[in-house]
This record gives sequence, structure tokens and C-alpha cells, in this order.
Amino acid sequence: MAKALTIAAIEKTKPEAVRREIPDGLVRGLYLVMQPSGARSWAVRYRFLGQSRKLTLGTYPAIDLKAARELASAALVTAARGEDPAGQKKEAKRQAAAALPAHDLLENVCASYIKRQAKPNTREASWREVERILKREIAYVEEKEDGTVEKSGPWVGRRLGDITRADIGARLDEIVDRPAPILANRTLAAFRRVCNWAIGRGIIETSPCDRVMAPVAETSRDRVLTDDELRVTWGAFESAGWPFGQIGKVLLLTGARRDEVGAMTWGEVDLAGKLWTIPKERAKNGAAHEVPLSDTAVAILKSLPKIEGGKGAPGYIFTTTGTTPVSGFSRAKDQFDAAILEAMQKAAAGCGDDPEKVKAPERWTLHDLRRTAASGMAGLGIPPHVVEAVLNHKSGTIKGVAAVYNRYSYSAEKRQALDAWARRVEAIVADKPAGNVVELAKARVAQ
Repeated sequence: MAKALTIAAIEKTKPEAVRREIPDGLVRGLYLVMQPSGARSWAVRYRFLGQSRKLTLGTYPAIDLKAARELASAALVTAARGEDPAGQKKEAKRQAAAALPAHDLLENVCASYIKRQAKPNTREASWREVERILKREIAYVEEKEDGTVEKSGPWVGRRLGDITRADIGARLDEIVDRPAPILANRTLAAFRRVCNWAIGRGIIETSPCDRVMAPVAETSRDRVLTDDELRVTWGAFESAGWPFGQIGKVLLLTGARRDEVGAMTWGEVDLAGKLWTIPKERAKNGAAHEVPLSDTAVAILKSLPKIEGGKGAPGYIFTTTGTTPVSGFSRAKDQFDAAILEAMQKAAAGCGDDPEKVKAPERWTLHDLRRTAASGMAGLGIPPHVVEAVLNHKSGTIKGVAAVYNRYSYSAEKRQALDAWARRVEAIVADKPAGNVVELAKARVAQ
């Protein structure tokens, strides 16, 4: 039988390499918990509904031996009455937290960060992407036009001060396992910004993101679609239809960024002059950018429906509501991939091969369309500085003092480059599509 604990014995007890629970011989179920760090606390073990349970009483010496025995005895009496003291303590904490002001609820903190920090200080494409991640992966609250409030995210209702590094690690693991490893990195980065902002506002003292490493290492990509891949990808765009099919085509024809095209407005486009002007507020480098539109791009835009959003609406081109640009690019990308694989499988079956053995092309992203356009223009002999002008890159072949004094916009050269690239895309798409898809399908089977 365990000996009754004494203050002298407690003070003489030394920490070991592992956590220890030292029983008290006087009150059965009471334990002194000794951590390897030397920290000491009290806990009482009991049974409730046939299950072993533990109630943490507090730290030593804040709670001395006498007080620990009194608290343990009271908990054991509660358990003997058929009640759960640990459950009661948890419920009391929940009620106390619910009675506190809601300023540190995660959904409120995230929404405030976007409103007061991200939106005024970053370009629209950037803060909208952070907002999208917070809505889906963390927590968010927003008031709709009809006055209703919508909350979203797995951590709705939780308080920022209660989030631990372990919570963040578990959340990131869930995202990685979907699998969406790069999104896990982006989620950590977005939440880290929220936490750092919250520290400055006095909402929390320290960030739970401190010392949390990005889940996966990222490497720079150099994926460029081959002509055969471009051909079946264009077919996937046509299969997808409105609105993402047309977005994919415009991305490829202009070399613009996804969010630049996705949030394009009719006010930015001069169809008669075949010109799209991206305002500096939406351009990644903060500089307004003119994008000459090829005849093919103009024809696509002219074919689109105009969805009105009411007085004062931005006039988005790619929208289903009239008030916000489209979202759901991840689902659209999955749809493209499925259409590409289906086309390759049909081509394989048409020439007598087993369609089940056809593998999808190497993983690609919508950003690869921008890289493909740049590479394609370079392949047509377009000078590097003109390609950079098309992409609205500030750095590159023209640097230093030359970059300061060279204010020429290369408007004519950009138009020639994009017109040439559009003709090249049209030629690729029209060049014996069925036969080339068969060859691509055979190549993927052979790998």
C-alpha cells in the first residue's frame, strides 16, 4: 500500500526522465504528478459509468497537500453520487468562456483582420485569397446583403487564445492528407498573419503559430504544357463551358494571372480597341498593365453573358451573382483534369488500347498556363523584354538604371506578341486533334 504523502517527501522528490504519478496513501485516487521539468501538480483518478477518468486539481505549491486532499475527497464524493466532476469542470469553463466578450472568437478575429488590415493594405487579389483560405480552413463570419450572418470554417466558435500549436499541427495534417499540401502551407501563412495582427491588437500575447514549420517543402515549378497537352487542355476548357472554360482560354491567350482574369470587369475592357487595362490596385506589382487582346480573346469575351449586379456593382465579367467574381477554381481544375483523362481514354479505346491503362498527364496548375504562354512566345522568337512586358514583370532583362529611364510601354510589340501567340494556339488546337491525343495517350500508357 502506498504511503501517505508528506510535505517533506514532496519537497525531496526529484524529477526523472519520464513523467511520474506518485499516489497518496491517505486519499485513494489522489496523485502528485511530477514532470521531467520539475513542475508538480495534483490529479485525482476515479471511475464514472465504468470508465476511468482523471480530474486535474491544480499545481503545487499553489495547492498544498491539505487542499489537494480536500479537493480530491470532494471529487470522489461527486463521482460516488453518479456525477462526473471532470465533466462538470469542463462545462463550467465552457459557460465562463461563453460569458466573455466575443472579440477573440476566431471567426470575428479573422474577419476583422481582413477588414482592418488586409483589405486596406494589400491588393484585392491577395486579400481575397487569404479570405478564401480563412473561410474554408479556419473560421470566418460575414454579413450578407439580406442582413443574415453566415459563419464558416472548422474552428467557428473557438477562441483564438485557446488555439495551441498542437491544434494547428493537427489542422495542417488534415489538409495535407486530403491531399492538399501546398494549401496547408498557405493556410499556415494566412493564419500566422492573423495571429501576428491579433498580438498587435492585444487580443493574444503570443502566437500559437510560433515555431510551427510549413508542412511541406516547396520548389519552384517550371511546368510548361506540351503542344499535345495544350490541345487536350483546350478541349477540356470547351467541355467545361461557362464560366471556367472561358477563363482557362483567356488565361492561356493573355498570359495573365488567375485572379486578374477571374476578377476582370467590363469597365476594364475596350472590345472595340481590343485592349484590357488591369488597374494598379489589381496588378501584383502595383503597376497598371495594358493587355492587348487578340481576335480570339475578343471573340471569347463577346460571347459571354452579361450578368447585372444592380446599381454600383463592379460589373464583373466572370460572375454568377453580378456582385462578386467567381470562386471555386479548385473544383474547376478537377473538372479540367477529368475531361483531359476522359479524352485520352477515348482516344486510346478508339485505336484498340486499354483505356484503363492510360495515365493522366503530369500534374499541372492554372499558373502553368501563364508559363506556357511565356515559353510559347519565346519559341516564336519574341524578345525576352517584350515577353516580360506582356507578363507585367518589373525585373528581368532590363534592370538598374536602364529600368529607371526605359519608360517605353512596348504596346505595339506586346500586341504583335499576343496576336502571334493566339495564332499559334489556334494552329495547335486545329492540328489533327484526334491523332495527337492518341499519341499522347499511348505515351502515358508506356510510362
